[in-house]
Amino acid sequence: MEFLNNITKIMLPEILLIVFIFIQIILSMFSDTKFYKLSKWLTVLGIFLAISLCSKVSIDPIYYGFKNSIISDNYTIFFKFLILLSSFLIVFLTKKVIMSRRDNAFRFNALLLTVILGSLILVSANDFLTMFIAMETLGFGMFFLIAFEKGHCSKEATLKYLVISAVASAVFLFGVSYMYGITGSVNFSSIYDYFLNNNPTLLYSMAAIFITCGLAFKLGVIPFANWILDVYEGANTSVVTFLSIVPKVAMFGILARLLVFPLSYSFELTFILVVISVATAIWANCLAIRQKNIKRLLACSSSANASYVLFAAALVSVFNLSTVLFYLVAYIFMNIGVFAAVIILESSEFSNKLYEFKNFAYTNPVFTLCFATCIFGLAGFPITAGFISKIYLFSAISRSGLIFLPFLMIMMLTIVVSVYYYLRVVKFMFEKSDNVTSEVIPHKVSSAIVILYCCAAITVILGICPSKIIEICQLMAYNI
Repeated sequence: MEFLNNITKIMLPEILLIVFIFIQIILSMFSDTKFYKLSKWLTVLGIFLAISLCSKVSIDPIYYGFKNSIISDNYTIFFKFLILLSSFLIVFLTKKVIMSRRDNAFRFNALLLTVILGSLILVSANDFLTMFIAMETLGFGMFFLIAFEKGHCSKEATLKYLVISAVASAVFLFGVSYMYGITGSVNFSSIYDYFLNNNPTLLYSMAAIFITCGLAFKLGVIPFANWILDVYEGANTSVVTFLSIVPKVAMFGILARLLVFPLSYSFELTFILVVISVATAIWANCLAIRQKNIKRLLACSSSANASYVLFAAALVSVFNLSTVLFYLVAYIFMNIGVFAAVIILESSEFSNKLYEFKNFAYTNPVFTLCFATCIFGLAGFPITAGFISKIYLFSAISRSGLIFLPFLMIMMLTIVVSVYYYLRVVKFMFEKSDNVTSEVIPHKVSSAIVILYCCAAITVILGICPSKIIEICQLMAYNI
């Protein structure tokens, strides 16, 4: 009876996704390939219903279910909504990959829903065992999604992701084993309470560092960042869009909870995360300057943006956490917009080389304007969400203590460097060339065009009127 009570109170979105996963699997065995479009609309319906069911979840007071292994509160619902909303938008970008592999369309969408399910459980986890199972569920789906694209590059990308993911999981479990040895528990609340009455030791700090470094893999930051360029280039672009947002949002959701509760007693961990953040920002932004492929450039951009958020998250405070939440909201729309533009180019038979962007400003002015808006947002230009989110983020970091100001200055210098390679993308679109034809084919990319226009509009709206979203983020940060 308690089991059913827990499901009806806090697990309705997850149970619904499980039902739709099984529907997709069953249809993959019996359905004809001519019904391949049904797979996408079933996924859209499943995600939409899951979003609707988020309002039915018990959050006040904070609800602990399944022997305190799952938590439900305003904070978890906020992250579940972000994950489901971004997934809802990304599903409309999968048209090309489903058309190219019609016989596997239902399997593809079943895997997509599996990753979403793992992400939802991850942000609700209240112990390391549940957290690990959710991480592996998420990773399991991503392995096959990355390998879904035919070709050598896709297989190489999958192998890299698999090997480094296995190493990261081993590092994570090593840290968890030490934490269990010290406290006798894997539950976040129990570990936090244990150190209220006992002084943290060096062994505790080591365990916290190993746990966090294991999570660094999913964020694409040093020391687990060497997979990101090849995976982004080798995988299908719609899968890369999903990879660059959903796992990262879920990972930041659980990482913030860890830093506030079970890992909050390690001051050494804060410094290590700050150093990792700055090192990743330097590495990613300098490496991006050399890139001539838009997907590899966006891989560097993804790592750089993750490093900015990790810096603020490491300096644990309510104000810092609210800036992290707002930055993630802004990043979701800017990043989906940029990848939608890349998918539009690919569907119109363009490669991912930057030199093929020439003439776009003259042959596709509205497309260029929206693409440039999302690019300017990632660069942090005024009147975009990227500008407000970066100002908000770095103002929070600057209040965290003089000792962190040198790191902040280095981080800001790397952002100046990033402006160069973002502007280079826009510059190519304004260059004229007689040898390059640059006409987008509208009927092939109708969904992606709508997503691009919507994301560009939201990027500007959040840049001009951010106050309401900031208030919501502050409320969520106070309720962690």
